[in-house]
Amino acid sequence: MKILLLGDASNYHATLAHALRLEGHDVTLASSGSGWMRTHRDIDISRKNGKLGGAILWARLNTVLSSRLKGYDVVQLSNPVFIEQRPQRVEAMFRKLRRDNGGVFLTALGTDTPYVDMCLDRKNCPLRYSEWHIGQETSPYMKTHSGTAQAWQAAPLRNLCDIIYNGSDGVLTALYEYHLGCTRLLPGHMVQYAGIPIPTQPENPGDANDIGTVNLFIGRHRDRMAEKGTDILEDVARQVAAARPGRCRLDIVENRPYSEYISLLNRADIVFDQLYSYTPATNALLAMSMGKVTVSGGEEDFYNFIGESKLRPIVNANPADTGQLISELTSIVDNPDRIKQLGRQGRMFVRRHNDASVVAKRFTDFWERRLR
Repeated sequence: MKILLLGDASNYHATLAHALRLEGHDVTLASSGSGWMRTHRDIDISRKNGKLGGAILWARLNTVLSSRLKGYDVVQLSNPVFIEQRPQRVEAMFRKLRRDNGGVFLTALGTDTPYVDMCLDRKNCPLRYSEWHIGQETSPYMKTHSGTAQAWQAAPLRNLCDIIYNGSDGVLTALYEYHLGCTRLLPGHMVQYAGIPIPTQPENPGDANDIGTVNLFIGRHRDRMAEKGTDILEDVARQVAAARPGRCRLDIVENRPYSEYISLLNRADIVFDQLYSYTPATNALLAMSMGKVTVSGGEEDFYNFIGESKLRPIVNANPADTGQLISELTSIVDNPDRIKQLGRQGRMFVRRHNDASVVAKRFTDFWERRLR
């Protein structure tokens, strides 16, 4: 198939593109490179700041890049806002893509209107917590960033989401949480869980070496600390390190280019990912693929959803009980064999559920089914 992946986040579409090419597909990736992450793309659609930057990008999309965005069997959009333009222009581009290509699909990769609607529906939300709420209480993130939720629920973005969700040929979801939000909006045959594609590698014999000082590692987006709860996880990590002086150290890195970040991540033993998620996202899965212990979302609801009955590699971070998390992590720091065991399980988990080739097949099977 001839495939256009339009937009990206956290190297998702870039990893997917590589896996699809290995299967013999003709793939073009157009993205902004996820900003400072500087991820790979074939067509650069990054935007400079300000109104002038938006006007220049819009002109490029409709002139020099126009011919490179047509004639595909499949177009896969990264988000309802798949280009950095105001909603009216995104809608116009969506309609043009529909006219000039075969199937047009959406990857539910992040926060959007269906997800926010679900999380803020206190009576019917299937999640006990999210970045927006903890039980029936407003989360710390919602208290300081309510404007983000309001923007997604206001008419411009709500209308855009409605047009793209209902006008696409189907939606593939990256996370269990996003899948729940999508299935509230669309019938089941229109939605397919895909997961996050991760490049896996053979286990390195050096991974089994004795563990000396335990390296606690936080890698984060500086502007998304409240959203991901990494400010709270930093406090957890500091308490663990203080409880075991000389036994572990804390390493915090922020806003690093993707290739540099992977190198830094490799030196970690325990990786703190995020606090409010039910599931491991890209950062956590990358760490797990390297055999690292990962603190992230590991709720039973998620394991049951993907049909995993045995492996439990994730140290579940429940925002309602950080004291229990501190206790569990302190015990893990004291037990090198437990670190190795969780690391081995993490590798197995990613190979089974998130290997890039596995995720790519979910995409191609869904495309073929929907386009018959």
